[in-house]
Amino acid sequence: MTMNVDMDTIAERLRRLVAQARLPEVEPGTHYGLPAFKVGGKAFATVKNNETIVLALPIDRKEQLIEMAPEIYFQTDHYVGWPALPLRIDAIEDEELELRLIEAWRYRAPKKLLARFG
Repeated sequence: MTMNVDMDTIAERLRRLVAQARLPEVEPGTHYGLPAFKVGGKAFATVKNNETIVLALPIDRKEQLIEMAPEIYFQTDHYVGWPALPLRIDAIEDEELELRLIEAWRYRAPKKLLARFG
């Protein structure tokens, strides 16, 4: 993967993976002024900068992922105690990123939509 890609390129990669995963009712938008993908009006993936994506995930799950792959997933003081997991965009392959996007979408999706998705 290319280092220092711009935020639009990262957002396009996320859009492609969201489409590939066939996640329903995803809306591109912004979250705190940053490019984001939302479901039910809630952001599940946000492009923080040209190196970092933040995914919405339960706190216990984010701790598991940080322990499993600290070269990809990390935490800063800002995210301690919050269901948000930063990850290094250049360190994650598409296959794993798609799995994490599905996980984050499931975490944020309204219950009725989640029931229809499977």
